[in-house]
Amino acid sequence: MRLRRTFIGAGLVAALALTGCSGAAPESQPEGGAALTIAKPDGAITTESNNPWVGDSAANRLGYKNVIFEPLAMVNAVGDNETTPWLAEKVEWNDDYTILTVTPRTGVTWNDGEEFTADDVVFSYNLIRNTPALDTGNLQMTDIVKDGENVVLTFAESKFVKQSQVLHIPMVPEHIWADIADPTTETNPEPVGTGPYTLDSFSSQSVTLQARDDYWGGDLAVPTLYYVSYNDNTALTTALANGDADWAQAFIPNVQSAFVDKDPEHNVFWAANVLAPDVLFLNHQKKPFNDLAFRQAVNIVIDRAAHTEIAREKAGPELSSVTGLPTPVGEQYIAPQYEGEDFSMDVEGARTILEDAGYTWASDALIDPDGEPVSFTLEVPQGWNDYVTGISLIADQVTESLGADAKVNTPDADTWWANKRSGNFDAIMHWTDGGTTPYDLYSDTMDGRWLLAGDEVDFNFGRYENPRATELLNTYATAATDEERTTALEEIQSIFVEDVPVIPVGTHPVLGEYNTRNYTGWPSEDDQYATADPVQVTVPLILTKLTPAE
Repeated sequence: MRLRRTFIGAGLVAALALTGCSGAAPESQPEGGAALTIAKPDGAITTESNNPWVGDSAANRLGYKNVIFEPLAMVNAVGDNETTPWLAEKVEWNDDYTILTVTPRTGVTWNDGEEFTADDVVFSYNLIRNTPALDTGNLQMTDIVKDGENVVLTFAESKFVKQSQVLHIPMVPEHIWADIADPTTETNPEPVGTGPYTLDSFSSQSVTLQARDDYWGGDLAVPTLYYVSYNDNTALTTALANGDADWAQAFIPNVQSAFVDKDPEHNVFWAANVLAPDVLFLNHQKKPFNDLAFRQAVNIVIDRAAHTEIAREKAGPELSSVTGLPTPVGEQYIAPQYEGEDFSMDVEGARTILEDAGYTWASDALIDPDGEPVSFTLEVPQGWNDYVTGISLIADQVTESLGADAKVNTPDADTWWANKRSGNFDAIMHWTDGGTTPYDLYSDTMDGRWLLAGDEVDFNFGRYENPRATELLNTYATAATDEERTTALEEIQSIFVEDVPVIPVGTHPVLGEYNTRNYTGWPSEDDQYATADPVQVTVPLILTKLTPAE
């Protein structure tokens, strides 16, 4: 099987200039088209910082960094998981994904007029390499050199499972950042990037950006972007419903009636299904979840259809595959032995599993093999309405079907966060990371390497230990051939299904709300070229595809 991955960018089709469009645009709106207002529910952003590297900078929190600073390529989290070259004309990995060769795109300029070159690529990656605080993806770069017109990056281990982390690094201009003493604290008040928009004004509640007339990707249909921070989700929902905001990523209760039905011809809600389910992390170090039989029994009495309909309000499809992989996006990765094998509720089968393992019942209460009543507590933070509803449903289902005393607790977020990292819980609802391979799902839930950090961990919160699973995950991440990866993945899925390290509950889609009153060409269920999340790296791709609505 051919393994080498080469991606060559097709010519970008420039959007037509928008003319003759009417609407309630601000008086400052330039002629030629309506602005787009992009909404967040974060409250006042009191400090301006346009540093693309720092997670809590205004540019990161509101998401406008992505229209100023661009990556070499964009890896699609949905659809076919394709890679679209961006500031690179071509990206090519070697067979074992330890060497990446990129060809920088010609004809690209920074917004101060300087030319974008291979030197900028080398500088940007060296900035990450030489500043450990910025290397949040643990890229382990060992060499970054120019080779003729190309740039060659070498890594200490395979980056097959981290292709997006490598390719999504924002490029910054060497002629600006070389003079910055500390890139971790720099506020970057006048950001210089290759992106389609430039910063025009900043306030504590809104940021204005204007389209470049010299953007390498062509003319842009949307002349102005307003990034607005509302006080909370309620205010954001109201703004979306009445048309004051055009684009957001938020969980909206009753989204159909609260948003879509306000203008069903134009308002769109799309939950893009990615490879990241919600799961119950189970504490393997104490009763009752240290017992495989009990884990298996709980796994087959959960009503996942009810979770999808009631807790998630149909925001994404039901999680059906026993492998935990959301479908259809994960179908290509399901091992042959599990194709078509879906979750189903089986209360009788669950009770049989428990009986065979020595469990009994006393007045309908479940008693474990040691003669003790079975009880446990499910926890998520207060205010996380969808998660609270989800664990409440599960607690009721387990209590009614198995007789276990399942309780619900909703501590404050800080307490819950500390408890999950230290393992001070029975079971919690949590998401997994979602990449373009199944690696993140299975590593987050089974990988023993997460436990090497000490008493506090950042995943595998239930302390599941299986050396074989850890070995296979490392094989999958570092293998040199598709055949090796496929073989490892099949056994990884067998361990996941049979040993129930976590209990998959529902899909965890990337949400997006927008309207089509002024522009069409948005990503959607029928055109999954990107998610509809306005704070992702793919926003420039979306903005170059938008065209005026007739």
